[in-house]
Amino acid sequence: MNKDVIEVQVRAVLPLEGSFAVFLGNETKVFVIYIDESVGTAISMFMRGVSKERPLTHDLVGHLLLAFGAKVERVVINNINGSVFHARLIISAENELHTTRKVIELDARPSDSIAMAVQQGAPIFVAKSVWDTVEDVSETLAQIEKKGLQAQQAAEASSEEEEDDEDDIDEFSDEDIDTIAGIEPEEKEDDEYDDGFGGDDDDEEGEEWKKADG
Repeated sequence: MNKDVIEVQVRAVLPLEGSFAVFLGNETKVFVIYIDESVGTAISMFMRGVSKERPLTHDLVGHLLLAFGAKVERVVINNINGSVFHARLIISAENELHTTRKVIELDARPSDSIAMAVQQGAPIFVAKSVWDTVEDVSETLAQIEKKGLQAQQAAEASSEEEEDDEDDIDEFSDEDIDTIAGIEPEEKEDDEYDDGFGGDDDDEEGEEWKKADG
């Protein structure tokens, strides 16, 4: 392994308008690569372990590699030209056709390389020359994560308030319900006495409650 590389992880994958932003980095630095929507969606699904009804393109490539006893060994983002990144996909194969382990290095888009690395749990590296060139966006990612956490906490708090409201309703006593319905205690006692006979008035009153509930 070339010592002039730095290992990174996919820190976040965020959808944008018509594209995705992939944040790569470690504890010291984070940079971003903008990729097309389809590959960004694939990376996001791989990271979240989302099952698919039918294999997508990167699933198919992974299955083909597996069928031939091959796997993604590692990915290296090795060059940057302006805002365009370049990568190398390193694949190793060991099967009955090869007496020794064979390693193949392929030119590939960083987006596809990252998708394959995430799918197969392979490490991602960045050439030091690229690492020293890219802008550090650690603070930007931290702000995005903070806003996301705040939104999640607000949603959880709202959900808890709704549950508390439901609990409050469940804790109403019979007297509370009678008060809300406008029934005086004396009237209730008479109704309870009459209910024992199951008269026609009770049936009509029941129908009125059904209409009101409807």
